[in-house]
Amino acid sequence: MGVMINGTYDVNDPAPNTDASGAYERAKSTLRNWITTDGSYLPQAGRYHLFVAWNCPWAHRTLLARAVLNLTEAVSISIAKPRRTDQGWVFDTSGAYSDPELSAHAVHEVYARQTPGYTGRITVPVLWDKDTEQIVSNESADITRMLALAFDPARRLVPKAHEAEIDGWNTLIHSRINNGVYRAGFARSQEAYDSAVTDLFAALDEIEDHLKTRTTLVGDTLTEADLRLFPTLARFDVAYHYAFKCNLKKLSDYPNLWDYARALYTVPGIAKTVKPDIYKAGYFSPSELRNPLGIIPTGPHVNWTEPPDRTIPPL
Repeated sequence: MGVMINGTYDVNDPAPNTDASGAYERAKSTLRNWITTDGSYLPQAGRYHLFVAWNCPWAHRTLLARAVLNLTEAVSISIAKPRRTDQGWVFDTSGAYSDPELSAHAVHEVYARQTPGYTGRITVPVLWDKDTEQIVSNESADITRMLALAFDPARRLVPKAHEAEIDGWNTLIHSRINNGVYRAGFARSQEAYDSAVTDLFAALDEIEDHLKTRTTLVGDTLTEADLRLFPTLARFDVAYHYAFKCNLKKLSDYPNLWDYARALYTVPGIAKTVKPDIYKAGYFSPSELRNPLGIIPTGPHVNWTEPPDRTIPPL
């Protein structure tokens, strides 16, 4: 994904962060301003722009919030090409994968506009402020919460009465599932891999049991916690099960989780954000460690349109 040092892009992409035991450690996001009703960044329709990629699960959660909250007109987007190059996430000059906002050729050109000069990894999503021409945030969890609160006074995705419960699920989902698949896929030792996979599937087992008697993670309505979990579920059988060796079970082996995932898929706006073929192309891109020949598998076929038994009402 590339790095930038004091505003200058470095084409040499460092290896994923691992500790002495070979365990993967995700780098922290560093641009973390907030949209509020009383600050420098106000919740104004048309003011903000998202730079995303279909195959990035962290960008996916922001696209989900934008979709279910009907913010497609209020917050515009630029979608990077599915496969990165030595320039990181890049854009075409025209078409579906072009940048209509800044006419950038690569996401690192967006970061280069930061004052003072940005130092860090070049990641998506990026929330851009058109008024100040600066990045508001490159932390997907913060962007998702901002969209959920700043642009929806009713707090439908984060109802105040359930905020603590939602935050608890978010913490579990991020550390053990969203990041858990990467801890398995990027492990540099058998011990680190075994630990990551064991923890990942223990967490999935917990949620499978929870969903026996619940329609969604919190209550019976859609919340931010569901949007945090869904990107990993959407990629699980076509990518993580094979490319990241998360193969104790498939999502489709979990009756409740699989039914819940398909029910989320039926919520208006969500299906349009799910791109299985793009996920396969991204996760099976050439990698010295995981897929040196860059061969993309034909299967599996995942039938997201199989009717679920549960119904999740739209917001």
